[in-house]
Amino acid sequence: MCGIAGIILPPDAADPGLLGAIKPMTASIRHRGPDSDGFWSDREAGVALGHRRLAIVDLTEGGHQPMLSHSGRLVMTFNGEVYNFHTLRRELEELGHSFRGGSDTEVMLGAIESWGLERALQRFTGMFALGLWDRRARVLHLVRDRMGKKPLYIARIGRALVFASELKAIRTFPGFQARIDREAVAAMLARGTMPDRCCIWHDVFKLPPGAMLSVSVDEIADAPDTATLKSRIHQWWSLAAVAEEGRKNPFVSDDVALVAELDELLRLAVRERMVADVPLGAFLSGGIDSSTVVALMQAQSDRPVRTFTIAFRERGYDESVEAGRIARHLGTDHTELHLTPAEAREVIPELPRIWDEPFADWSQIPTLLVSRLARTDVTVALSGDGGDECFAGYSRHFLAVRLASLLGLPPILRRTAADFLVHLANGASEEFVNRLPVPDRLRRSLRGDRLRRLSDLFAANGDQEIYRRLTRVSELTLARDAEAAEPDAPVLDDLVSQLIFRDMTGYLTSDILVKLDRASMATSLEARCPLLDHRVVEFAWRLPTAVKVRHGQGKWILRQVLARYLPRHLFERPKQGFDVPVGAWLKGPLRAWAADLLTESRLRRHDLLDVAAVQACWAEHLSGRRDHSLALWAVLMLEAWLDEGAGPPATTPVGEFDLALQGS
Repeated sequence: MCGIAGIILPPDAADPGLLGAIKPMTASIRHRGPDSDGFWSDREAGVALGHRRLAIVDLTEGGHQPMLSHSGRLVMTFNGEVYNFHTLRRELEELGHSFRGGSDTEVMLGAIESWGLERALQRFTGMFALGLWDRRARVLHLVRDRMGKKPLYIARIGRALVFASELKAIRTFPGFQARIDREAVAAMLARGTMPDRCCIWHDVFKLPPGAMLSVSVDEIADAPDTATLKSRIHQWWSLAAVAEEGRKNPFVSDDVALVAELDELLRLAVRERMVADVPLGAFLSGGIDSSTVVALMQAQSDRPVRTFTIAFRERGYDESVEAGRIARHLGTDHTELHLTPAEAREVIPELPRIWDEPFADWSQIPTLLVSRLARTDVTVALSGDGGDECFAGYSRHFLAVRLASLLGLPPILRRTAADFLVHLANGASEEFVNRLPVPDRLRRSLRGDRLRRLSDLFAANGDQEIYRRLTRVSELTLARDAEAAEPDAPVLDDLVSQLIFRDMTGYLTSDILVKLDRASMATSLEARCPLLDHRVVEFAWRLPTAVKVRHGQGKWILRQVLARYLPRHLFERPKQGFDVPVGAWLKGPLRAWAADLLTESRLRRHDLLDVAAVQACWAEHLSGRRDHSLALWAVLMLEAWLDEGAGPPATTPVGEFDLALQGS
């Protein structure tokens, strides 16, 4: 796990001073790889590559990057892990290939030289973002893994093409212009996170998951803007194709056979991710996903697995008791950190700097804190992320099953139902609902915001509109601009599959994986996601919906796998999520901080928000009439980011590139 950066200039602009910018670019992402740095350049070709290393496999100089291939033709800077590199290495050795060290990077280069780039990518199992320079063809290849686990930003700055793992590095390049993209801000306000298809800065974009961009030195001069570069992107793996094929050819096996097959596949995915030359552990929240990963780790380990949990003191937000019971049953070496609200809130000022773009999923707070906790003892941690997307674990998935017949009613009847729910919601104040003598689960369903969302659902037309309304966190758009429409999805056979596809291409890539990558990398911790192994994803798309959602619950088949390792009473409970009580904090200890960010003068400074709507939302939240915590948190994270990240870039002067560091 590392941080990467690179520069390519057209032949008539190969300025050594600009190539020297690779050093401050790489230094800005030191947290991603504190163990060492590396540089390589070719002045004549106008190319420079940089690397920050977090040593995980082969801790010697044999794993140093940027790395040249055996023939010297290819140079690569690579972020991530390829877990099946031992198998590939044996196959390449049988073909006559020899290796100097024991890293996956060297095996990747050997595979690319032997089989070609795209065929080699198809053979890789893992997570990666890489820059590959072909010295003979004078072509730069930029590649991102299938699911988008590792980030890769690309920018056109002046006549240069630059790329990096984080925006921090892009912003240090001389000539970068910090111009906010209003469409991206609108999308962030509506969703709470920045869609993977957007970037907060103009002229910067993210390489899509499963994609590659190949550009020659000569073509750089002919690509005047990011739109031209985007048009050259090629998908080497397509989730849409996998989803369509999976739904057309579902498994016909019985439940018992499917559970056994998934168990074996997950054991393989977990086992491959337990290979490391450094201490390894896992996050354990006590939910289905993390419990499954930890159970499979412990079942294949000859020593107690290190597990880590963050505990909150607020009622309804703490799963540490359940996590502790699971850890004791499995026999893991378990660590709990009990946090006070004050300790959790202390990290809020750091969030804009860590995430680079406005990011408003407040579970980023516990994710960052549990990463810091784990890093005190391990360098690698396995995570349960991806289980909800693969196996239908979100409430919207089983809600779609429950409401399938109602959503098929004539439009006039759906509109009548929507109007009734709005009327009911208007009388369901937060204080009134809190006083009702009903279970917490039912109380949450009766809250006005839940009823309004259900009303929205009945009023929607089509699966795209249904998904947009189900996942929208705010109606607080920009002063003038509206959120752009989402890309079309393939036509799948049921609404649950449509929602899952949009989750995988939207919520997963723009929220879950961004949250995990930035939180873990901010602490120099590598996080691995076995439930997002591409073979697991492809398997999941062939599962019938009834194997995912059954008896009003999601992840039915994953629960059956977990039941092989844990008694059901330890994990069968309502889904809680990795949550913090931000709504209550905004009325209490965070009120002064929020009020300062939401003053009229601050809201008007960038002409990005409907000031009257924001302040009305704030007043209504404080009054208790409605819970606007999701919408307000999005605005607050935008405003905090504007304070931290919208100023002039912190560039470092660059001079002649130090030949001693080039490695060429």
